[in-house]
Amino acid sequence: MAASAEEYIAHHLTNLTYGQLPDGSWGFAQTAEEVAGMGFWSLNVDSMGWAIGLGLVFAFLFRRAAVIATSGVPGGLQNFVEMIIEFIEETTDSVFQHKNDLIAPLALTIFVWVFLMNLMDLVPVDWIPTLASVLGAPYFKIVPTTDPNITMSMALTVFALIIYYSIKCKGGIGFLKELMFHPFPPFMFPINFVLEGVTLIAKPLSLGLRLFGNMYAGEMIFILIALMFGAGVGFFIFGGVLQWVWAVFHILVISLQAFIFAVLTVVYLAQAHDVDEH
Repeated sequence: MAASAEEYIAHHLTNLTYGQLPDGSWGFAQTAEEVAGMGFWSLNVDSMGWAIGLGLVFAFLFRRAAVIATSGVPGGLQNFVEMIIEFIEETTDSVFQHKNDLIAPLALTIFVWVFLMNLMDLVPVDWIPTLASVLGAPYFKIVPTTDPNITMSMALTVFALIIYYSIKCKGGIGFLKELMFHPFPPFMFPINFVLEGVTLIAKPLSLGLRLFGNMYAGEMIFILIALMFGAGVGFFIFGGVLQWVWAVFHILVISLQAFIFAVLTVVYLAQAHDVDEH
């Protein structure tokens, strides 16, 4: 039973990966060993597919709301979209005190896109992987934010914006001064540089790893609860109750993680724009 449980958990935590196989050809990995052996030049096709697909769903829904928008009595979709936009706009205005028309749309995109990706964690863990296996796919994960490649790629994109606006708003010299002469006196610039460098690098890590860690833990709990369904009638009922309770609580988790990612992005970009101390 232990081996079976370990295989079940490992299967549900393995991505559908495309890369170079041991014989030198390229294709989809059929075992966990082949996945590990593919190395850096491999693609988690399921994570990328779901991330892109959910991004298109977001674009379609908000585009649809814009097309059908009316000054009269709004429909349900328009009300919902306007509520989200107003919420993000108010949150951004309270944090970001500078003039930049990119920040609010960026925060909106991050919040909704991350929320949709997190929302896939509420789909029962066996449904889509089982369907995928019937269609011939050995593995298939459906929650992109449980893949560090997805969360860190988003975090590194935000990090690139942080560097860009830091240099644009403060100038290259000003940005270097911030790294070398803050917060201690100038003669302690080596210590300043180390401290500020760690702080700077910690920003994308805090974004990407926090989201990944929370969503990965949530997925693991769903998988562990699913194991109870094969342990007898009593455990089946108990597992069903636990799964329902965790799913209800997890709605808060997936919403909060999307909100935190969006707000931290705005906070970090606000810091990049802040030139008062220079």
